[in-house]
Amino acid sequence: MTATHAFDTAIRLAHNGIGSYRGQTTPEYANMVGPFGGVTAAAIVRAIEDHPDRIGQPVALTVNYLVPVGDGSFDIALRAVRTNRTNQHWTVEVAQEHGVTTTATAVFGIRRDAWSDTEATMPAAPDPEGLPRAILPEGVRWMRNYEMRYVAGEVPAVASESTSSTTTLWVRQRPARALDFAALSALSDVFYPRVFLRRGRMLPAGTISLTTYFHVDGAELARQGTDYVLASAHAQRFARGYFDQTAQIWGRDATLLATSHQIVYYKD
Repeated sequence: MTATHAFDTAIRLAHNGIGSYRGQTTPEYANMVGPFGGVTAAAIVRAIEDHPDRIGQPVALTVNYLVPVGDGSFDIALRAVRTNRTNQHWTVEVAQEHGVTTTATAVFGIRRDAWSDTEATMPAAPDPEGLPRAILPEGVRWMRNYEMRYVAGEVPAVASESTSSTTTLWVRQRPARALDFAALSALSDVFYPRVFLRRGRMLPAGTISLTTYFHVDGAELARQGTDYVLASAHAQRFARGYFDQTAQIWGRDATLLATSHQIVYYKD
């Protein structure tokens, strides 16, 4: 009998009525405060995918982190606000006993054959097999669920400021798991805060809002299998306690799988 992957356990949902689901946080995906934001985004995607009214596959997802999710159960309430012929718009709330912790909007859509091109360029990187596995920081449990091999911008090991906020790494789930939209949603938040790299040390920081754009359909995503993806992120400005982050996630076959943008709070 095959054991359930820790990621699937973390995003497992029980029906709690039409348009309502209940999940449970797991210690394996704990962050410094609350669960890893990527696993919350993944649970939201899974809830929409499981809804009987859903059409198509993820196109865009915006998650707003109001307060940290506490350990224990949480409820996801969602509804399709409007369904058109090829796209569908959703609103989502995640709540616990003390109130709403997370809000989200999502667009799902039916993709059709059309002219396609990729203007972005995949960062140059050696094959992951030739790079060492990252030494991960203590106390951040969710990172243990990923095999990370940094090309540039690894977690600072000593207090030394950097002139660049760019991190590029090969990453895949550990143990191996085929990539799907829920897992891709989580990977959009796989980067440690850019301010850590610039300042050369860990600081209080947390994502406030994360938007992910999905550029592939299910068949293209399935072709990635359990292989590494190349993830790269950088900030554009740090100002008065907030910074942005722009990221790309590429398949080893140079397919641009997703891009993301987020705004992060920090305290220095």
